[in-house]
Amino acid sequence: MPRHGRTQPDTDRRLSDLISVGLLTRVFPADVVDEVVAQAGRTQQRSRILPSRVMVYYTITMALNSDGSYEDIYADLTDGLSWACRWEEQAVPAPSRSAIFQARVRLGHEPMAALFARVAQPLARPGWEGAWLAGKRLLAVDGTTLDVPDTPANVEHFGRPGTGRGQAGYPQARVVAIAECGSHAILDAVIGGLGTGETTLADELIDRLDPGSVLVADRGFYSFHRWATAQDRGADLVWRIRNNVKPHHVRTLEDGTWLATITPSSGPGWRQVAPRMVRVVDYHIDTGDDEAGIVDQQHRLLTTLLDPDEVSVEDLIAAYHARWEIENTFDELKTHQRGRERVLRSKSPELVRQEIWGHLCCHYAIRTLMADAATASEHPPVRVSFVKPGYTDVI
Repeated sequence: MPRHGRTQPDTDRRLSDLISVGLLTRVFPADVVDEVVAQAGRTQQRSRILPSRVMVYYTITMALNSDGSYEDIYADLTDGLSWACRWEEQAVPAPSRSAIFQARVRLGHEPMAALFARVAQPLARPGWEGAWLAGKRLLAVDGTTLDVPDTPANVEHFGRPGTGRGQAGYPQARVVAIAECGSHAILDAVIGGLGTGETTLADELIDRLDPGSVLVADRGFYSFHRWATAQDRGADLVWRIRNNVKPHHVRTLEDGTWLATITPSSGPGWRQVAPRMVRVVDYHIDTGDDEAGIVDQQHRLLTTLLDPDEVSVEDLIAAYHARWEIENTFDELKTHQRGRERVLRSKSPELVRQEIWGHLCCHYAIRTLMADAATASEHPPVRVSFVKPGYTDVI
């Protein structure tokens, strides 16, 4: 439910009015759903009104109608899935709220996580604005939080954030993700509690990086170990660093950037670890006037792209600032899909995780549709509205 006193989105139109279940079954085919359910050991052992396949689609449909009751969501789902489940809707009564809840518990979160991992693939096409750097896919990593119901189990598992006036009203789950800058498609994610920091969760994502990409990250994510791990996975990097990181100058290049080495400052055997060569980009941003005069913000980037003839300093700076596309991605998921300031519905950690994976699957399905629409209309997908009709309508 929305928090008391908070504003709602400025439209009564719901995503479920614009997106049909047919999109979900196209992006997540029934045979793939059945495979991940079976691999997770969650295939139903006897005939049920709500088999596991249906509950996977149900979980994603919850993200399309985050303010609907269990029964409302079931009604949204029924017509679109009747063919897949061989239902005769008139022959069986609609399941009760209790039956739906029990079916969600039986499914768990593992099939949803596995489905997302199986299906989520890069969407950017050649030539898309902000999607490529040096011929490689431009990705960004960052984290966000989602409010979850205030139950003892959720508080214990996820934790409650502190505020200047004490503790916040709701516990929160933390989500760290890697998204494609040129399409806003989330390609990988990990869910944790507030007791686990963003950078710790990011380590799991970096361990799964694929070669042939450029990963952009803000200064809070830098550590020598994390950098080396990502580079060893075959990814190139453009990361901002804090002022206390001191690269060792090697040589200044003609474009004003400079080559340097970085080394770890601590850890087992850190003195014997081989240094890494990086290119350093220093620049300033004039953020405007304040009472004291011009606000001058200094940035320092490190990159594995060492050759100025391959990537210019201007392109490196633009690539770093494309990191903000993942913030827009989180806004799509949290404000327009979930609903502004809306708390997730699940009262147990297991079902919170299931619900979040449902939201991630739903967002990926919508972004797949938008990528197809952008290709057909020859518009960059990051310039296509996530919520306005005409771009996301589908039957």
